[in-house]
Amino acid sequence: MKKTILILLLFVAILSACEKDDFCTQNPVTSRLIIRFYDDTNRETPKRVQNLIINSEANSEPIDRYNNISTDSIVIPLNPNALETVYNFSKDGVINQFSITYDIQEEYVSRSCGYKIVYSNLEFSSPINTWFTGFTPTTTLNIDDQNTAHVQIFH
Repeated sequence: MKKTILILLLFVAILSACEKDDFCTQNPVTSRLIIRFYDDTNRETPKRVQNLIINSEANSEPIDRYNNISTDSIVIPLNPNALETVYNFSKDGVINQFSITYDIQEEYVSRSCGYKIVYSNLEFSSPINTWFTGFTPTTTLNIDDQNTAHVQIFH
């Protein structure tokens, strides 16, 4: 009888130690910045950029290289460990710097996904415009939509 109770208790202990599988279905959890390039003369028309290289100011290695590729939109991450991210956009060897400042908040998503970073009060600036002729908007409240562009750059 004691053996049966001991085996039953051991079996219950093993079953209660198991966790259900939990998968994060929200990928990516932390939003990234979407930039779309437009023609400066006709600001409603998307314009592709040839030979674009994007470097983070914090890292000299290119994060994205669009050599021999033409693109009119890009998706780039922001640095969750700083309140500013600076990128250098190089087109045919001409570099344009683009700065993004923001506030950071952590938001709990779920047990499987953990926390995500919410970027708010974003401000954009370009201290030296070489091949950029402008951009809109200069500020935005937050990045929460991954279906539309957050910033439009004119060139």
